[in-house]
Amino acid sequence: MASFKIAQNATFKAEVEIPRVGLDPVKVEFEFKYRDRKELSKYYDKWNAERDALIQESIKDGSTWEEATAGQIALEAGQLKDIVVGWNFEEAFTDEAITELVTTCVGAPAAVIEAYQAAYAVARRGN
Repeated sequence: MASFKIAQNATFKAEVEIPRVGLDPVKVEFEFKYRDRKELSKYYDKWNAERDALIQESIKDGSTWEEATAGQIALEAGQLKDIVVGWNFEEAFTDEAITELVTTCVGAPAAVIEAYQAAYAVARRGN
């Protein structure tokens, strides 16, 4: 019988297909922070509250697309900072590079978060 620890590793790696405008997606390895179920639920609550606040701010009279977009970029960059600890891009993993990724690769934040969630879904199903 195989022996293993119940405790999870602090981080795990997964490939993410980063969509690119007019080109095929590129697979990039990301290193993610492990969160237990309670920690995950706190992050999802936080993200939902931030999204709801952004929506409310965006529908106010006088709001512009530029302001809404800046808010969305900040929200998504924050989400990636919450879960990612490293990546295999040529650019170093920095706050500025995260913001650049979110700004220039519109589909990247969703792809990264989906890959993160998929790693948990696979573990839940037993691979």
